[in-house]
Amino acid sequence: MSVRILIAEDDAGTAEFVERGLRELGHVLSVVTTGHDALHAGLTETFDVAVLDRMLPGLDGIDVLRRWRVADIKTPVILLTALGGIADRVTGLEAGADDYLVKPFAFAELAARIGALMRRPPMSDVQTRFAVGDITLDLLAREVRRGDREIRLQPREFALLEQLMRNAGRVVTRTMFLESVWNFHFDPQTNIVESHLSRMRAKLNDGFDRDPIETLRGVGYRMREDG
Repeated sequence: MSVRILIAEDDAGTAEFVERGLRELGHVLSVVTTGHDALHAGLTETFDVAVLDRMLPGLDGIDVLRRWRVADIKTPVILLTALGGIADRVTGLEAGADDYLVKPFAFAELAARIGALMRRPPMSDVQTRFAVGDITLDLLAREVRRGDREIRLQPREFALLEQLMRNAGRVVTRTMFLESVWNFHFDPQTNIVESHLSRMRAKLNDGFDRDPIETLRGVGYRMREDG
């Protein structure tokens, strides 16, 4: 299957290596070398996947990614980074990256990760609206409402609530949150889940007497089926 891919990489050797391999697989590529060019391309053209270097000249890859997401550009993004620390991975995922690769990487792994993103089901095949009690969550509008009030959540807070509402009445564990919201298949040994859940619950419950989310200590969290 041919995929339209944006490559944003300022290192000529890496860009050539990636471009050659992806073209051999039959993909259609656009290659840019600066952050400003990447931002413009992502805002004005349609891509199936973007491979975005974190350290681009002119405009950092993280800034490019954040501006795409603010503009509601939903293109799946694989972030390339020479920074392998957990904090750097968290920063990229928080900015809206769908996956990341630490340099140096094997081309086969990049190709596999692109393939995995392409195997995600199309939006028409998945449920896009959830309602539990007086809470509604609309994936397409990126909107959460409780009663007649709109609740404004940050992207990760929204994703946490989505997982709870998808699994209403069932326990969602910390590991499940790490895998579904941050794409972590390891424990970063931080309170990232707890801090984001705390902020989300504070916003969701502001002005309401009842918290629809139960904390099951040592087990996980559960959205009450009646909200």
